[in-house]
Amino acid sequence: MPRLKAGTIVPTAAEDAAITAAALADPDAKPFTYAEWEAVKPLVRRGRPLGSGSKTQVTLRLDTEALDAFKAIGTGWQTRINALLREAVASGRVKA
Repeated sequence: MPRLKAGTIVPTAAEDAAITAAALADPDAKPFTYAEWEAVKPLVRRGRPLGSGSKTQVTLRLDTEALDAFKAIGTGWQTRINALLREAVASGRVKA
């Protein structure tokens, strides 16, 4: 048994049985079956959202002036840089 904090009151076996019996007698506190627990899904995913799978994360060093110009336009600067690169490849200015 793990070490408990000082002053922690642990119920006796009889008290534990009485608590369990009272909980089972409550119609609003019906315990889940194993099948119901398996069906439970979290409401919110934690952590970063999953990527689209069609992009690759890279580290890229850009000129400060160019980066500042994109950032000055506002949010979405990474998307705008990506669109310009995609356009350059599609127009043949950059060979893929």
